[in-house]
Amino acid sequence: MHIPDAVIPFESGQPAPRPDLRKIGICPDFWYPVAQSKHLKKAGLKGVSFGGDPIVLVRTKSGALFALEDRCAHRQVPLHRGLVHGERLQCGYHCWTYDSSGKCVNVPYLDKDKTLPVGVRSYPCREAYGLIFVYPGDPAKQDEASFPDIPTHGDSNYRTRYLDRRIKCHYSFMHENLMDMNHQFLHRKLMGRIKTKFLALRKEGNWIEVDYTFARGKGVQPLGERFILGSRPQPAEGRSQDLMTVRTGYPYQTLKFWTAGSQEPALDLWNVYVPVDRAQRVHHTFGMIMIRKPSIPGLMHLMWPFITWFTESIFTEDRLIVEAEQRAFDQQGADWNQEINPVILALREVLIEQGVPLASSDLCAPNIAADRV
Repeated sequence: MHIPDAVIPFESGQPAPRPDLRKIGICPDFWYPVAQSKHLKKAGLKGVSFGGDPIVLVRTKSGALFALEDRCAHRQVPLHRGLVHGERLQCGYHCWTYDSSGKCVNVPYLDKDKTLPVGVRSYPCREAYGLIFVYPGDPAKQDEASFPDIPTHGDSNYRTRYLDRRIKCHYSFMHENLMDMNHQFLHRKLMGRIKTKFLALRKEGNWIEVDYTFARGKGVQPLGERFILGSRPQPAEGRSQDLMTVRTGYPYQTLKFWTAGSQEPALDLWNVYVPVDRAQRVHHTFGMIMIRKPSIPGLMHLMWPFITWFTESIFTEDRLIVEAEQRAFDQQGADWNQEINPVILALREVLIEQGVPLASSDLCAPNIAADRV
């Protein structure tokens, strides 16, 4: 969706400034993960949210999955505090009962000849890659929304680590953090001094991707990084140097890393940043990092604690810095960034053009949903 420049007033004869990216909402017309499958057992309920809208995930006794608005039509109390009864959901307050479509199918104390109340909104729901996805957008556009394709997740040559964390910043800070590899200086204590070399930038429609390679300056390669990248084949024609490709294919983001000479990536990362609150100053990162297994059987099992520690340390540093960026924005009330990197400037164009403007009332809304469990 294109957001016209005219949304911001400007003096006649002067070019219109671009919209403030930090006040642009993520487009809901895509499939978004909202929970890991393992966190919703049979006959279980889980309250989640998308952009301030509360959603309850329901796993019935037979294992069927559905998602509804997490507000009972009666008193608006959270349905995730209710009970799964067979294939239906009962509100925990007065036992109003809903089916998988959100239709109210029973009110225990209502006379049989009375019309049942209107139900609640239902959300299209799918399960894949060990994640539960919902489609929170316009139902008329659902068929246009392609589902994420992550082939390495099912590849036996890779082991997957899930990323599942709440981060107190606008989702755009995360897109920028991953795509701008000049921020390796941030990780100098973990990775030593890394020099980033830009190779190429490609952009079309709703996607943008950039290629990098790297050279090590001071410091030694940490053990966790060495395990992730694995053994290095001899550089080959067409792969004479390490290659990292970072891509934002809206709204998802990927990172692939090939060592010189390799035909398959040593690391394949898939991420999406799901806004939690209505102002979208808090998001939940759901992702998967697929790491290629070494040729020696059992070695990955021994390496995994080091890989986990290393990646978690990197992600922690990234989280702290993007949350600092969000605090600076909140203090200033606007984006004062003096951005000069053409990669990030091009990325911002994609995020603005594909996003949706947040209403001023949303920007001032309390972050109630951000505190949901």
